[in-house]
Amino acid sequence: MFGRTFTLFKLFDFTVKIDLSWLIILGLVIWSLAGGVFPGRYPGMHWGVYVAMGLGGAAGLFASIIFHELCHSLVARRFGMPMKGITLFIFGGVAEMGDEPPSPKAEFSMAIAGPLSSLGLAGAFQGMALLGNQLVWPDVLVGVFTWLALINAILVAFNMIPGFPLDGGRVLRSIIWHIKGDLRKATHISARVGAGFGAVLIVLGFVNLLTLNPIGGLWWILIGFFIRSAARQSYQSVLMRQVLGGEHVRRFMTSNPVSVPYSATVQQLVDDYVYVYHHKMFPVVDDDRLVGCISTRQIKDIPRELWSARQLSEVVSTCSPQTTTQPDADAMSALEQMNRTQSSRLLVVQGDKLLGIVTLKDLLRFLSLKLELEVGDKSSVSRPQAMDENMEDDLHGKDAA
Repeated sequence: MFGRTFTLFKLFDFTVKIDLSWLIILGLVIWSLAGGVFPGRYPGMHWGVYVAMGLGGAAGLFASIIFHELCHSLVARRFGMPMKGITLFIFGGVAEMGDEPPSPKAEFSMAIAGPLSSLGLAGAFQGMALLGNQLVWPDVLVGVFTWLALINAILVAFNMIPGFPLDGGRVLRSIIWHIKGDLRKATHISARVGAGFGAVLIVLGFVNLLTLNPIGGLWWILIGFFIRSAARQSYQSVLMRQVLGGEHVRRFMTSNPVSVPYSATVQQLVDDYVYVYHHKMFPVVDDDRLVGCISTRQIKDIPRELWSARQLSEVVSTCSPQTTTQPDADAMSALEQMNRTQSSRLLVVQGDKLLGIVTLKDLLRFLSLKLELEVGDKSSVSRPQAMDENMEDDLHGKDAA
């Protein structure tokens, strides 16, 4: 979902990050407020005043979104849900959950907390605007407070549309979950509603694009596609958690993967392994003990005339914890680790022993087969979006195909 992010600060132990795409919406908000909204409502002011009002409005929106997501996160923490943090991006903000809610009550409480917080902010800002009118505050303050009241009210209305993954969709899912007792079915229904709402936004966007409001139309189209994509991915996530939950990595690993002896030279690595197996990285072992990993990227840094004399013991590097897992680790956690690190395989180690390797292909093959047999929904599973479709099975001891 996100591109490059930067950590801003911590709030109640939640890491608040910003995606670079947020800068786009920040610039659009300031430009819209300073160049159109405030000059239209309060004509005759210096342009610098409008810019200051635009900056104030953007700062207020920034704080409002963080407060909205913080309330989600605080309620989620109260119900024991692991939270990864808060991220601001082009379409607003998101409180990133580490797992699905444990119950319909937890889902409902967490989902409704955000809109209620925005509703409270809308009332507070409107109250400040009314007070400012009574006390004859400068239009600069009253105008910003009035706009912030309006934008928070709009956020409430938009978020409460009953389409997953919007807050209203989560409320709908919690109700269906409570009635039917089936999280998968509840997610399926609410995600379909969300996808339908996204389609409506896309159609309305094209109508606006072809008439009087091309910029607004384009924005609606982008939001519509985002909601449809997020709804589909959310349903896939629930399916994967249900199928892989409780399964251990040991079940999916391939034992005795291709490995290179610690005593080998770089020339032997290239001739007997890289050119034979066409892999980009290999585990290096010494008497069945994993001592590190070696990649073709490291080999390229070594002059070719030194390959015959240079031993792997001189160039091997420690295998990163991000590329290893335990045999009894949860398979879903392994899949999330692959997605997080944009890798398609993990070394399975126990202590200093290399037991095998588990690949994304192994996990998704099982996932697809089980869904086809038990759920009848093989098409719902696709490769995690963050992963490169063309990644090779670098460490696998069998043909990548």
